[in-house]
Amino acid sequence: MSRPHTFTPPPCAHAHQLRTSRGDFAVLDASPPGATRGTALLLPGYMGSKEDFLALLEPLSAAGYRIVAVDGRGQYETDGTDRQETYAQGELALDVLAQAAALGAGGEGTVHLLGHSLGGQIARAAVLLDASPFRSLTLMSSGPAEVVEAQQLKVKVLGDALATLSMAEVWEAMRALDPPEDTATDGEALRQRWLRHRPAQLIATGRQLVTEPDRVAELAALPLPVHVLSGERDDTWPVPLLDEMAQRLDAHRTRITGAEHSPNTDRPEQTAAALAAFWDSL
Repeated sequence: MSRPHTFTPPPCAHAHQLRTSRGDFAVLDASPPGATRGTALLLPGYMGSKEDFLALLEPLSAAGYRIVAVDGRGQYETDGTDRQETYAQGELALDVLAQAAALGAGGEGTVHLLGHSLGGQIARAAVLLDASPFRSLTLMSSGPAEVVEAQQLKVKVLGDALATLSMAEVWEAMRALDPPEDTATDGEALRQRWLRHRPAQLIATGRQLVTEPDRVAELAALPLPVHVLSGERDDTWPVPLLDEMAQRLDAHRTRITGAEHSPNTDRPEQTAAALAAFWDSL
């Protein structure tokens, strides 16, 4: 998961509930100081939340974009059920379409959609259902199909643990095996975020990560500009695989130097600059 260095929004952003036809979703909403060049909807990855994009909010809003980072259904501050079927990828994709509609960004083809990791696969599913609300799609550290075998094993172990242990017990086990790499990160905030995730959401979306088919050809058939952005190293989808996917999509490609699976937290300034440049080019 991404480990944001803070859970405190910058002054340009405010937290609220985005009301949609499919329920309310917790968002961080950052508006530009002047004229708005566009609106972007940001979807977090597995075990993540809207706070994963905190460090992007100021530079992207300063570049003229309204940025709306969202907690998906059953993630952190967005409510969810205890039924795994409510987190089927198709259901989550419909949520994204409802979020885009609720932003009221000015009609069809106006929302820049970005998904990190799992969020990228949900974003892809959304545009394959209906690409008309979107101006572009950015896949951030999100590959063409299932995650690598080592990550599949981790997801399976996690799913088994969630089926038998409490969220608090699973958190303690994860910290023992994989302590936070960045001691500056607010560990208690990360723990509280974890405890507010719905186990059913984690089990269902984890299953998606290990079974996702390759849908690149379907995406390539859409007349939608695509940006494939990643760090220079990635242990979830190998960077050469992301390079190949970008070629298959005829997509804009960015590698963020010094970043790994979460360029949004590893190198936020460079990531924001790359995103704004791509959106500006459209």
